[in-house]
Amino acid sequence: MRIALINGSPKVTNSASGVLLTDIKRFLITSSKTEIKEIGLHNTNVSKEILEILKNTDVWIFACPLYADGIPAHLLSCLVQLEETDWQDRQVQIYGIVNCGFYEGIQAEFALNILQNWCTKTGFTWGGGIGVGGGGALQQMPAMENGHGPKAPIEKALGSMADKIIQHKTQENNYVTLSFPRFLYKMAAQMGWRQLIRANGGKIRDLGNRPE
Repeated sequence: MRIALINGSPKVTNSASGVLLTDIKRFLITSSKTEIKEIGLHNTNVSKEILEILKNTDVWIFACPLYADGIPAHLLSCLVQLEETDWQDRQVQIYGIVNCGFYEGIQAEFALNILQNWCTKTGFTWGGGIGVGGGGALQQMPAMENGHGPKAPIEKALGSMADKIIQHKTQENNYVTLSFPRFLYKMAAQMGWRQLIRANGGKIRDLGNRPE
């Protein structure tokens, strides 16, 4: 089975989407049946090289951040290009992983619906998705043994999806978050915003500014 891991974050490096794809890859490579290709869709263009890779894969796993209850605009543009490509009636199984800065993974429901509806339009098969809450903290999570630490619920969901993929099965959309108190996650986010605005020459009070 040939699988494409598609990073749909606008960040080329150090993205939560990249972390999640790395995590699910660890589960997928345990099977000798899988061949993994890693792809980055970080802008509005799908290159010929990427199209050739996709034409030779059986499963696509999209990972992206939640943007205004949907998927990022550049990724939507890429989906339009993929929709207009002649796949010669190839059967491709699509899975999605959407992370959000909100604590609750259910916030990614509409974004997963967008991917599912796109599959319906293109004729691809929707294999299911995961909405991941607490995405803002994934880069800072320490490496721990599987099943332990704040990422344990997320890793469990990724492992379950990997099993479904290897077995050529679909799943219902699943929504998970960090095993970490919501109020502590919110406090950490607020501290991070203060540090960032100072680092960029602003003041804490500027965080409350709104466009006119």
